[in-house]
Amino acid sequence: MAAMTDTRSYDPAQTREELLKLIDSLAVKRGSFTLSSGKQADYYLDLRLVTLDHRSAPLVGDIVLDVLEAEGLLDSVDAVGGLTMGADPVGTATMHASVRRGTPLDTFVVRKQAKEHGMGKRVEGPDVRGRRVVAVEDTSTTGGSVLTAVEALREAGAEVVAVVVVMDRNTGARERVEAEGLRYLTALTTADLGLD
Repeated sequence: MAAMTDTRSYDPAQTREELLKLIDSLAVKRGSFTLSSGKQADYYLDLRLVTLDHRSAPLVGDIVLDVLEAEGLLDSVDAVGGLTMGADPVGTATMHASVRRGTPLDTFVVRKQAKEHGMGKRVEGPDVRGRRVVAVEDTSTTGGSVLTAVEALREAGAEVVAVVVVMDRNTGARERVEAEGLRYLTALTTADLGLD
């Protein structure tokens, strides 16, 4: 069955602007917070409130595809996904947007640890062995989650060509991922929201 192509005019700049507005209104909580890293922050960013929202999820899928296209990767990637749970809605939104735009991609889910029953898989979904994949994440502070996904994908035989993060916090994730020899691509940063 051929992929359906969305024939409406598409404006990446408008998508970006709409998504930033939704992130600001849905996901940014201002106050005093202790992050999982132990650091203190005057805001908390909960991207799940965006990636799981019916208005913004389609925009998330489009913006990830925009990043892949801008970097010349869209035609050479087979699948996207990452570590459960932050990456799950990002991968799914990207898969749906890719079909709508006529550039179909599969998605996968990386478990934090392999199942102890059944097939004992750590990477769920279509087989990634021998396929070119992108590890995605909703937001990244240290890069730890996405690198855990990268390790599991490599163990499963995938060729990880890049990491795409919807919202980078500018707190060291880029440096850590790039130190592992991977391209670190971001759609948006906290600076875009005026949080830095």
